[in-house]
Amino acid sequence: MTLVRQKDRDALLLSLRSGVVPRAGQHLIQVGRGKEIEALMKDIARIADGGACFRLIVGEFGSGKSFFINLIRSIAMQEKLVTATADLNPDRRLHGTGTARSLYAELTRNIATRAKPDGGALSGIVERFIATAESEAKAKGLGTDTIIQARLERLQGMVLGYDFAHVIEAYWKGHKQGDQNLQSDAIRWLRGEFSTKTDVRNALGIRTIVDDANFYDQLKLLGVFFRLAGHGGLMICLDEMVNIYRLNSQARSSNYEQILRILNDTLQNNCEGLGFLLGGTPEFLMDTRRGLYSYSALQSRLAENTFAKSTGLTDYNHPVLRLPSLTPEEFLVLLGKILEVFAYGDPSKRLLPDEALVAFIQHCLQKIGEAYFRTPRTTITSFVNLLSILEQNPSCDWRDMIGQVEVKKDTADGNDLLVEDADPGSTSGANDEFADFKL
Repeated sequence: MTLVRQKDRDALLLSLRSGVVPRAGQHLIQVGRGKEIEALMKDIARIADGGACFRLIVGEFGSGKSFFINLIRSIAMQEKLVTATADLNPDRRLHGTGTARSLYAELTRNIATRAKPDGGALSGIVERFIATAESEAKAKGLGTDTIIQARLERLQGMVLGYDFAHVIEAYWKGHKQGDQNLQSDAIRWLRGEFSTKTDVRNALGIRTIVDDANFYDQLKLLGVFFRLAGHGGLMICLDEMVNIYRLNSQARSSNYEQILRILNDTLQNNCEGLGFLLGGTPEFLMDTRRGLYSYSALQSRLAENTFAKSTGLTDYNHPVLRLPSLTPEEFLVLLGKILEVFAYGDPSKRLLPDEALVAFIQHCLQKIGEAYFRTPRTTITSFVNLLSILEQNPSCDWRDMIGQVEVKKDTADGNDLLVEDADPGSTSGANDEFADFKL
């Protein structure tokens, strides 16, 4: 491993310690998931080629869904795609009064590119479109407005396309005249920040706003526009889809109808340069009373490939991608990578020998068993906490520290957690299948 900067190291470790997904540096600790990443790389190439994709990433709480989605997001940006991310919550949903527009506003705030990976890249993309149009106009001896209108002509056949093109032209006029208010109003419309038609008519001279009913059409326009601006397309990453699962029957059904619309459009290639990556739990997918399977049209499209199921194989081209549990060997590699990051990538600064990693895994296997690999989040948090104590107390012996964890139920999601052990010698909860694990 190459040397890790203090800033990157601290950001990564703070995220892991608090149990949240790191925004950067995922490649430093990525293990396994090779075939899953390869499948999503094909989706990224399809989007860059003007196609569309839909993937539902399914895994238990703490299994690494959000980490995997964020990793794919980083890869997409490196492949010149624009990404937009948001977590669903009671105020941000695919359908609902005010909630869908709120979700759209969150997505557009988090629009990111390789040059601006932390979000807020929308205005830069519009600037790039204007700059390339001006260069083309100069080379051809034409007016910039003529080039802009010609390039945006393909948008006008789409829903909201005429108004979208008008807003981009308004931004260019503001750019040409030095009118920052006009430029700001154009970006506000693109972000869905206008709430009344009167305000947008006074600011931009159009009568439509981005609202709950048309926000998905606006996303399709953004996918095409980003390609016109020189990017490969748009990948939208939505996590915490389980929040839809918790809605009442009518609201849940309306959100599922929106998912069905998105799924149909992407599978039929009715949108250009647009991809969706959704993260959810097995219950969100398979519960026939409240999950996606409760909506018959979605169940028929998302049902597992029977040939793969009967043979124990995995269909990586299926819209649903299930994240398997990490193997003991993969988990050993993961802990080793975290140890390297903690040591700034310098082997001479490692706080633990290799035998300590094996001892840590064996102890956790005896305490938790197979669940240790299904939901690794809390175990990783415990390991980072261990390294933090050893760093601050060099005189401590890791052999005495590793035995100080036991298993406890998390009342929030039913997963096993690691907590301080009142009886380090206890082996209750051991799993016979893994009890003799050796590396």
